[in-house]
Amino acid sequence: MQGDPEVAVLRLGHRPGRDERITTHVGLTARALGADRVILAGDAAGRADTVADITDRFGGPFETETVDSWRPVLRDFEGSIVHLTMYGLEVQEVEAEIRETHREGRDPLLVVVGAEKVPFDVYEKADWNVAVTNQPHSEIASLAVFLDRLFEGRELDREWEDAEKVVVPQAVGKRMEAADEE
Repeated sequence: MQGDPEVAVLRLGHRPGRDERITTHVGLTARALGADRVILAGDAAGRADTVADITDRFGGPFETETVDSWRPVLRDFEGSIVHLTMYGLEVQEVEAEIRETHREGRDPLLVVVGAEKVPFDVYEKADWNVAVTNQPHSEIASLAVFLDRLFEGRELDREWEDAEKVVVPQAVGKRMEAADEE
C-alpha cells in the first residue's frame, strides 16, 4: 500500500498445464489486494504477461517479474519473509506482530505461496510460517485473507493510476468505462 514498505509475493514453481489459472490468479490477487509486485518462478512467463496486461488495462502501480529460480529471491531478500502454509501458526495469532514489523519497523515483506510440494528450506528461511486455517485449501484464498489482514482493509480503498478501464460498481448488472469517462 502506498506509504508502506514494499510487499512482494513470490510464487514458488508453476506446473505447466496444471497451474495456468492458479498462477495467474495469485498474481491478480496480489495486485488487487495491495501487494507491490509478484515474482513468478519457473515456467510462468506467460502468466506474467497476463498479469502485466491486466495492470496496463486496469491500473497500477504493480510490477510483475519472472525468475528462473526462486532460491536466490528467498536467499537475497532484504526484509521479512512470510510463508503461507496450512502447517503454520494461525494468522490471527501472528498478524499483529507481522503488521508491526512491516509497517512500524519499515521492513519490506516477501509473502511466499507454493505450487508443488514446498522444500523444507522455505520453512526454515521464513520469519513466519502462517496458516489461514490449518485445513487444505487454495493458495489464492490464503493470499487474499493474509493481505486483507495485513492491510486491515485499506487495500480495498486503493486509488489506481494510469488505468485504461474502470469497473463502475452497480447493484445489478455489469458496467465498465474508459478511465477518462469517470
